[in-house]
Amino acid sequence: MRLAGLYVITEPALRDPIEGARLALEGGARIIQLRDKRSTTRQLVQRGQELRALTRPYEALLIINDRLDVALAVEADGVHLGQDDLPVALARQLAGEKFIIGASAETVEEARHAEAEGANYLGVGPMFATATKPDAGAPVGPERLRAIKQAVTIPVFGIGGITLQNAAQVLEAGADGICVISAIMGAADPAEATRQFLAMLAHRDV
Repeated sequence: MRLAGLYVITEPALRDPIEGARLALEGGARIIQLRDKRSTTRQLVQRGQELRALTRPYEALLIINDRLDVALAVEADGVHLGQDDLPVALARQLAGEKFIIGASAETVEEARHAEAEGANYLGVGPMFATATKPDAGAPVGPERLRAIKQAVTIPVFGIGGITLQNAAQVLEAGADGICVISAIMGAADPAEATRQFLAMLAHRDV
């Protein structure tokens, strides 16, 4: 599956991850990330197994946030690593060449380093102010994403505070896709919110 388009991330504070993922999948999402900073390792494994069973019929990618051990245990398609997580190069060594490894980047230097270590895609942000990740730095904005996109050859996703109203700015800066949390997981109807994002992306040939 091409690493582009809509990338939906769960958030337990907004909606149960399993329910949220199910609704996003019904709405057409085909990349789901399990992001859960609160659960124990055993709880993460259980949720990961449930999500793996949920995503398979849709042939959707399942990415686990932060935890390579959990990702491998539940046979996920990949892992997303932040700057304070396991180094990309070590994750690549442990997981193999076919495993998808995403990396967070806020600067051109971080982006180039992640690509050199073997990352398959980048999550660049926060694009805009976001309440989902309180420890996130100041928004990097679309112009920083543009610079990063020009500096690497792997797909680049914008993340952080992205809504239907501002997503176009991220795409116009060159993003291959957008990562969405609150605008889908916090929506009254996540399936419909997913459809709206996909329609917007289709209109822009993303």
